[in-house]
Amino acid sequence: MQRPGKGKTPRRHGPKKASNTEKDPVGVYCRIRPLGGEDEECCVEMISSSTIQLHAPDGLKANRNGEYKETQYSFKKVFGINTTQMELFEDVARPLVEDLIHCKNGLLFTYGVTGSGKTFTMTGSPGEGGLLPRSLDMLFNSIGPFQAKRFVFKPDDKNGMEIQGQVDALLERQKRDSQPLLSKTPSSRQKTDPEFADMISSEEACKSDNVDEDCCYSVFVSYIEVYNNYIYDLLEDAPFDPIRPKPPQSKILREDQNHNMYVAGCTEVEVKSTEEAFEVFWKGQKKRRIANTQLNRESSRSHSVFTVKLAQAPLDADGDHILQDKNQVNVSQLCLVDLAGSERTSRTRAEGSRLREAGNINQSLMTLRTCMEVLRENQMCGTNRMVPYRDSKVTHLFKNYFDGEGKVRMIVCVNPKADDYDETMLVMRFAEMTQEVEVARPVDRPICGLAAGRRHRNQAFKDELSRRLEDRGGPSNAVDDPALLNRIIESLPAVPPCELMDPADDQTLQRLIEVLEKRHRMRQMMTEQVNRTASTLSSMLQQLDGQLNAKETVLHEQRSKMGEKEKLIINQRTEIERLEKKSKTLEYKIDILQKTTEMYEQDKRSLQQELETREQRLNRELSERRRMEQRMQGMVTDTKHKWEKECERRVNAKQLEMQNKLWVKDEKLKQLKAIVTESSGSGSGGSCPTEHPDKPDRPSRERDRILAQKRSASPSPLPTAPPVHPRHRRSQSAGGEKWVDHKPTSNLDLDTVMQPIIPNAIKVSAPNEKALSKCHKYVLRHQELASDGEIETKLIKGNVFKTRGGGQAVQFTDIETLKQQCPSALSRKRRSGSGEGPAQIEDIENRAPVSSTPGYQKRRKP
Repeated sequence: MQRPGKGKTPRRHGPKKASNTEKDPVGVYCRIRPLGGEDEECCVEMISSSTIQLHAPDGLKANRNGEYKETQYSFKKVFGINTTQMELFEDVARPLVEDLIHCKNGLLFTYGVTGSGKTFTMTGSPGEGGLLPRSLDMLFNSIGPFQAKRFVFKPDDKNGMEIQGQVDALLERQKRDSQPLLSKTPSSRQKTDPEFADMISSEEACKSDNVDEDCCYSVFVSYIEVYNNYIYDLLEDAPFDPIRPKPPQSKILREDQNHNMYVAGCTEVEVKSTEEAFEVFWKGQKKRRIANTQLNRESSRSHSVFTVKLAQAPLDADGDHILQDKNQVNVSQLCLVDLAGSERTSRTRAEGSRLREAGNINQSLMTLRTCMEVLRENQMCGTNRMVPYRDSKVTHLFKNYFDGEGKVRMIVCVNPKADDYDETMLVMRFAEMTQEVEVARPVDRPICGLAAGRRHRNQAFKDELSRRLEDRGGPSNAVDDPALLNRIIESLPAVPPCELMDPADDQTLQRLIEVLEKRHRMRQMMTEQVNRTASTLSSMLQQLDGQLNAKETVLHEQRSKMGEKEKLIINQRTEIERLEKKSKTLEYKIDILQKTTEMYEQDKRSLQQELETREQRLNRELSERRRMEQRMQGMVTDTKHKWEKECERRVNAKQLEMQNKLWVKDEKLKQLKAIVTESSGSGSGGSCPTEHPDKPDRPSRERDRILAQKRSASPSPLPTAPPVHPRHRRSQSAGGEKWVDHKPTSNLDLDTVMQPIIPNAIKVSAPNEKALSKCHKYVLRHQELASDGEIETKLIKGNVFKTRGGGQAVQFTDIETLKQQCPSALSRKRRSGSGEGPAQIEDIENRAPVSSTPGYQKRRKP
């Protein structure tokens, strides 16, 4: 069951969304009801025949400081308080009834606040019939002479119609007449039903002149209500059980083969007159739920839908019987909807079940507004949003009117009293928005290709046949005419007086006998004439029978040929259906393949994009890796040179230290030797002059100075000019103030000898007001890439002070720059300069990082 449904979807939506489909906007009318009392304040004014103006009540203006202004709203037509029901019907409902007769669907519903006159507009009152009884009266006045007999059309319980033969229809009628009536629910307080004659006067009767006389018509009516978002059949005849009464069963919505929504199992009553249809309507009206509220004595608590369904089928070629072809039956329907009024529970003071009813009514009306808004947005903006028809039974039931074709009209009923101003404003906005929604215009559907005037020709043939039979003495309706019998009797000879005064009178009896014989002869002559006429008529009938038999033979041959053709057509239709099913299956497969292809293409594009992104990332990583390799090679080379020099320096220092120790030991040995020599000389004789031994020379310091110059060939610091701000030292981080050390997370750790170390600092990755309020100084570590490819670190320092707004601000004072230099780059730069030699390179390598403190002021809030 699902595959055919999916296969039919493109064929269903194709023609409806075609560009050449003509659409008409929803016809929205406005009707203003009179005020209940003369002292009530009015907030609605009719400006023209198509415009009304809303005035905010005086109390509302005083409370809102004049925020509400006078607003105007336009409609297709506005009906004032003096408009009659007949004028409203002529402008609004009559075109819908004419469309119904011409096989076009229509929808008419009333909308407004509770107590605004919706039920009165739709139903009316005695002497002032509403739109519903007037529509029924016009329909039956138009098709009355052309109605089919009862049960010729029969609903098939699938929102379609079947045609029955004369015999089946007769059996159905006899079965209906023989069935006993069901027991109804007793109700002693029930009002008497108003008669249709009291609703509409004979002077207001109207009819349509454009009725196809070559068709037979039949009218079916149904009446449902939507109560608490459940559908109930008001015409369902359920037996009344006084012991265990059963609640009414709700109905469900279904979709027929033409994608139209209908209520499954709903009672459809065939009616043959306006009075019968009105009686059926009141039968359901008595079951409709109404209640007494603070705003309305008889408030409708449900949405009612009265559906008039017209079935029509053409006559055959002879114009005598209905064409027995179900495909030639056209069914059109007119839905007359009386929506329950929107209300505020704060005003109605509803409780319990009434509160639940009010909530469901407002929810269904809100769903109707939402559907209209989505339809308007889809039509005006070209979007394809899903319309939430299924959120409410009312919108779901009339889905095919807005998505399919048909004429939709809405009557907005307005109560002009000031208490309903807010609700009336919402109703006006909804009506203004509804006028922008467009529905497909219904198209004319021809019934069949038979010649027109078949019924008229058949009636003329019957009249002519009756006249000829009457002229030829055949049976006619005038045979039993008393005047004709009197003329025949008067044409016979008069009977003479038969009184016998004398027993010997023979003349009277003789005259009577002669008269009777003459009358007998005339009777025989008349009988012979009748016999001759009968024989003539019999011969004519035999001749006609022969002709009829010949025609029947020809007709039989034609029917046999037609049967063969029908078999051929059936075979062709079967083949066409098979091909259509195959085509739908192929279309379904093509759709699946197209969707699969689109998915694969989308995956391919996404994978290609991902591949390109990864290739770009890989290229960036490779370039970064090569750059890091070069940088690491340079760092390894620099580190190697540094450690070689450091090792050489340490070896030289160690050698010098060992030489000094060795010199000290030598000195001590020499002194000891001198003491020993002096003591031995004085003991042997003091004549010998004292010989002063040669004092060993201390190693020269020239070599140390050369080595020191070789280790550090940096020139002595030259006197520099004072900084721009002499009140600051070169490094302000050496003071006792508390600092905010702002080091972003993106900075890199450099393994340099000199590192900025700030005591008493609060280290943060992002400045915040809490940290700035605790400190007096601020420093930002900013890294950037220098022109030679090395990373340069700048220390941007400033003072922290409070602002007038209670926040913290920073005034930048100076900048320190920490920079590394590659010896190979400097050698390349200075190769063409003066030949300072390796000593200058060694001097630059061993030089401390450069620091500069230019003045710089800037205000910055944290």
